[in-house]
Amino acid sequence: MFNKILNQKLWWLWLALLFMAITWLISLAHYRFDLTREKRYSLSQSTKNLLSNLDGKVEIEVFLTGDLSAGFKKLSIASEELLNEFKEYGTTNFQYRFTRPGAGLPDTLRYQIYDSLARLGIKPFNNQVTTKQGEETTERWIFPAAIVRYNDTMQIPIDLMSGKSGADEETTLNHSEALLEFKFADAIHKLTRKQVPVVAYAAGNGEPLNPTVRDLFETMRTNYRFGVIDVNIGRLDADTIAALMIVKPSKPFTEIEKLKIDQYVLHGGNVIWFIDKLYAEMDSLLRVQTDFIAFDKNLNLDDQLFKYGVRINNDLLQDLKSAKQPLVVGQSGGQPQIERLPFPYYPLVSSPSTNPIAKNLDDVITIFPSSIDTVKSAGIQKTILLATDTSSRVLSSPAIVSLQSVKTEDDIRTFTRSYVPVAVLLEGKFTSLYANRFTDDLKDSLQQFSAQPFIPTATKAGKQIIVSDADVVTNVITQSQGVLPMGMQQYENYQFANKDFLLNALDYLVNNNGLLETRGKDFTLRLLDKQKITEQKTLWQGINIGIPVLMVLLFGWLYQLKRKRDFA
Repeated sequence: MFNKILNQKLWWLWLALLFMAITWLISLAHYRFDLTREKRYSLSQSTKNLLSNLDGKVEIEVFLTGDLSAGFKKLSIASEELLNEFKEYGTTNFQYRFTRPGAGLPDTLRYQIYDSLARLGIKPFNNQVTTKQGEETTERWIFPAAIVRYNDTMQIPIDLMSGKSGADEETTLNHSEALLEFKFADAIHKLTRKQVPVVAYAAGNGEPLNPTVRDLFETMRTNYRFGVIDVNIGRLDADTIAALMIVKPSKPFTEIEKLKIDQYVLHGGNVIWFIDKLYAEMDSLLRVQTDFIAFDKNLNLDDQLFKYGVRINNDLLQDLKSAKQPLVVGQSGGQPQIERLPFPYYPLVSSPSTNPIAKNLDDVITIFPSSIDTVKSAGIQKTILLATDTSSRVLSSPAIVSLQSVKTEDDIRTFTRSYVPVAVLLEGKFTSLYANRFTDDLKDSLQQFSAQPFIPTATKAGKQIIVSDADVVTNVITQSQGVLPMGMQQYENYQFANKDFLLNALDYLVNNNGLLETRGKDFTLRLLDKQKITEQKTLWQGINIGIPVLMVLLFGWLYQLKRKRDFA
């Protein structure tokens, strides 16, 4: 039959109709073959489930469009391709569009739009575009951000930029592309979830309730049902409280307080500890302008944390990879000469593991952290979430804190340790600290504050995160700027990833939807050789233009040969 069609005079028309029919049938079904090694174009099953079960209208407005440099254009295209994939599963309940804020409006109205976006946390980025090497550079304000709306009543802004401090633009944008799925899916989940987990902030042992935790409280209230609970008199119910935060206690814990936390954990509760083992504050150092000794706070938590599987050591941790502080380096004309120098007591820590809490995360700034050791604890899995870099040292207690702790080359040579843990994740069925010493007094006290009986071993697996620096989640207060965001220092014009680490950690503790796993994507950066591009530009332009023309000419020549044969 096929040969019969080819022998007809209008055989090409039949082939064209067949091609159109096949194209139409293929358009009815959509499937993408992801041949990349890292599966960068495949959605996770958790994202597919989230989008397939939408029961309201989700609309995403992306502002990254217009005249962009090559790197940002690639990020914009990646965002559009991802959202198009989202729409395949979200169907009619999912819509998206790309807009350029203020395009075509007078300057006054455009700046008003910019101000409204800034109040939402969406800030412009100065994008420099060079059309050709050596030509003039053009600067444009762009917005690498988006807004996710749900049922036209709730919205969450998204910053599409994610990178590591010190990385070049190409690496930063590639890193940003890897996190697109997580950022969009996480925002949709927070807007559409039916139940918001309860996170409690422990009080009663000197935990701060002042402006140094203002950003922490605002962040928690935005993302969770959040409240403060006095551990001494309150009831820790694992069925109600999804996670308990213990942040920078300064007073010792009593045995009944420890027992209540212990039983909360064993009944399925999750705890995130931010503990300062030693008293060492930058305010004290700047106020006295002289050395002081960091001393143990004696919080009475060592035995409990040891039982769970970690030990916060009695030391201060330093690293040459650190944030900067203004330090006096000399005198000139009777006036002190000040320079911003790396301050080893402020290590910049990152993740040595593939756990989604800290993978693809920027550096986290710590202030006077201690080192952590993991210890044997049956049935408990331990994961290092944050650790120092390759040039670290520890100062054992009693540790002398000095503004000039590194003075000579010999001092630098003492930074011989690498990847010292600062944050550890514990997972499994925990054993009670009081399994073999549950006295009648403790039993009576527990009955007053708990409706559940004492259990020596957990009935189900739980999770705990221990961080040996409480200032990871506190904020700095300045006279000129007021309350700074979490992860930002007064003299460091950069916001580190402290807030992202906190939100990821809590999400891992309280949610089982699997969305956090999408943070683990690896996007391999396959860069072109720019010098070869410049040298071989004409060759590849000729190939791209010439080969299609030659193919058309070849087809025409073959067609004419067939006509001559048929009508000879």
